[in-house]
This record gives sequence, C-alpha cells and structure tokens, in this order.
Amino acid sequence: MSIWTDLTPLPFSLSYVDAGGVPTRTLRAGDGAPVVFLHGTSGHLEAFTRNIAAHAEHYTVHAIDMLNHGYTGKVDKPSEIPGYVRHLLDYFDAVGIDKAHIVGESLGGWVGARAAVDHPGRVASLQLLCAGGTVANPEVMARIDASTRQAVSTDDIELTRKRLRLLMADPVNATEELVEVRHRIYHEPDFVANIDNLLSLQKMEIRQRNLLTTEQMRRITQPTLIVWGRKNPFGDVPEAQAMHAAIAGSQLELFDDTGHWPQHEQAERYNPLSLEFLAKAEA
Repeated sequence: MSIWTDLTPLPFSLSYVDAGGVPTRTLRAGDGAPVVFLHGTSGHLEAFTRNIAAHAEHYTVHAIDMLNHGYTGKVDKPSEIPGYVRHLLDYFDAVGIDKAHIVGESLGGWVGARAAVDHPGRVASLQLLCAGGTVANPEVMARIDASTRQAVSTDDIELTRKRLRLLMADPVNATEELVEVRHRIYHEPDFVANIDNLLSLQKMEIRQRNLLTTEQMRRITQPTLIVWGRKNPFGDVPEAQAMHAAIAGSQLELFDDTGHWPQHEQAERYNPLSLEFLAKAEA
C-alpha cells in the first residue's frame, strides 16, 4: 500500500488556498458536510491518507497543512494556539465553510479544542486523537524539540525515520514513503528557517500560557470523541481520561498496541468508529 492507493478510488484535489494571506496546502475529496483533519507538531496532511477515502464517501474532507507546517506558508513569529485557530478560521472563510467537524491529532486536537471553546458556532463536532495541550511535561517537550531539530538540521534521512517511528507503536507504520515525504518537507528552506517558531510550544513559558485548561474543556459542548493509544509516547492514558472527565458527554476510546497516530496505525478500527460518531453528530 502507498499514499496513492490509500487515496483511491475516490477523486481528490490537491491545491493551495489563500487563507488570510497564507498560501495553505489542502487536499479535498468527497461531498457532504465538511470534515477538517488537522495534524500534529511538525506534521503534514499525509498523516490522514488512510482516512480520507473512507470519510469522503459520506463527507467533504479537507486535510490541510497547518500554519507554519508542511508546504503551507510560514509566518515569522512564534507559533501559538490563537494563531493556529485564526489560520484555521481563515481557511474556513476562504473555502466557504460555516461550520465543520474537526478531527485533530496531537497539536491538531489542541487547536480544534480551542476553536470549539472560542468559536463554538464554527465547530459541529470534535475528535481529539492523542490531543496535546493539557499538560506541560518537560521530558516530552524536550524529546519533541530535540528529535525534530536533529532531523531538520542534517540531511541524514535516518534521523527523519527515527522521528517518524517515534510516533508509532509498530515501526512498520512509519512507511518509507512517509519518511521520504517528511524528509523533503523538513529540508525545504522556509521550513528550516522557521523551525524555532514551529517548536515554540515546546518552550515552557510559551506552552503554559497556551495550555488547554480544565475550565476551558468544560465549556466544550459539541459532541466529542477522544481516541488514545495506550503506547502513546507523548502522553499517558490519564491525560485522555482527564479530558473525558472534563468534557461533558464525551466518548473515550483506548486503542491497544497504538502510539501517537491512532487514525493511521489502526485505520481499520478508527475509520468505522469515526464515521459512526459523525453520523450521530449529524443526526
């Protein structure tokens, strides 16, 4: 299997949208209510290639490279959550989305949750896949920062391979195709030049002022699905349980033998779960 076969048999488009002045790479497919997929720190839209076709049978899928990530434009200032949310809403406005279902993995879940809190009328439902942003763990932050910088600062593709494998319970899911895609992104000149801004949330002072608080999570009223890998290297199960306790009516699903990309590592389980959740949210 490859990214290309993952994306068949439905047609899709890969293009750039001007989102508030930022050229934003977007993959779109399907028809119906909009579902927007948001990746994690230093990630890119290819994190969802195993999910797009299944969802596009029922919905209009949007997978984007977030602000300062992938091939989307770079802004020369520290990347903080309000900026990510503003860029997301600018994208909504640019493509005519009034309200969307948001699926956010890691950083994407953090951004989606803040959008749900601060702009509830724009978020129809919320999926938090190993979502970040509720704790500031110095060891995890240092691991993300160091592993990403090492992979970006040298052309040795083995460092990119290690960075991607860090996300997975089984390294086979860090396919060589994904490694090559990420290695190319990591070595784009604007990505290299912007790495300090991209990793700003791994600095304690910046992270703490952006954290998603229990009080904020209690304000989330949209249907919410929380999916967590029991082998998630960037957050333990109690973080997911705390989100579940704070968000009234939320649904928590724990995946065995799964790391930080449940939608990718366990696509055969995640896709039907997500589609069932979305159908209920739409009812």
